[in-house]
Amino acid sequence: MADVRAPEQKRTNAGPGRLLIAVYLLFAIAATSRAGLQIATKFDEAPVAYLLSALAAAIYIVAAVGLARAGSAGRRVALACCAVELAGVLGVGILSLADPELFPDETVWSRFGSGYGYIPLVLPVLGLLWLWHTRRPTPT
Repeated sequence: MADVRAPEQKRTNAGPGRLLIAVYLLFAIAATSRAGLQIATKFDEAPVAYLLSALAAAIYIVAAVGLARAGSAGRRVALACCAVELAGVLGVGILSLADPELFPDETVWSRFGSGYGYIPLVLPVLGLLWLWHTRRPTPT
């Protein structure tokens, strides 16, 4: 009798996924620290920019947790976070170049994350690629 089990899904928290999770955690710490300090000390100067940095920090945290969980729920969470993160960095990046006055101070996503070596632009792409790579293969 043939084996009819579904092909096993690769884990998102194994191999290169561990490095991806570590980078997400590093950016979560950096963005949380920066946003927390900015909100606490000079919120009235650029509230939108600082709240966007706090949003980015929250997304980094949730994405890291989703990737680390490695189950189907974690994958869905990580996928949503990576998609929102990519849309955010592209949207804020375009707006920050088109009309710099909208962001009187930097956000994590300003100018496509140039202040962070463009890693905020690359990170969600790598996350989405990793989720694609570790998806459950379709049965043949």
